[in-house]
Amino acid sequence: MATGYCVKCKAAREIADPQQITMKNGRPATQGRCPVCGTKIFKIGAPTGAAPAAPEPTQAKPESTVPQR
Repeated sequence: MATGYCVKCKAAREIADPQQITMKNGRPATQGRCPVCGTKIFKIGAPTGAAPAAPEPTQAKPESTVPQR
């Protein structure tokens, strides 16, 4: 189970109802609630024990269509 830091309790807590999300910049994160006070806990990074994501294949760039002199 994932753990995170609750800023309201000021302690490390197990994340209740953890959800794996992807942030806008593409990085993985875990989001859930503190089991004691109910505050949202957010932890950046892939969960421990998870396999690293395979890199996406790069696409070949088209050749420039600008005429050369």
